[in-house]
Amino acid sequence: MAHDRGTVWCKAPRGVQAILVEAAPDRFFVPPYVGHKGWIGFRLDAATDWDEVEALIRRSYRMTAPRRLAVLVPEEA
Repeated sequence: MAHDRGTVWCKAPRGVQAILVEAAPDRFFVPPYVGHKGWIGFRLDAATDWDEVEALIRRSYRMTAPRRLAVLVPEEA
């Protein structure tokens, strides 16, 4: 029986999607529906680098949240 891994989709800066998918296609993918807009998908499993996940989500939030909320989240933890 196959088990699906969890995934997360988030917005990425222009050009980052192609770099990540090419460098690590086993971890990163172009998600349906929003992939054409540069969003990145990444798979979660036992080997997940949670610091990397935090950085990707933090950057995505700062790119999509209203400016007054985005400034409340520092670029780095």
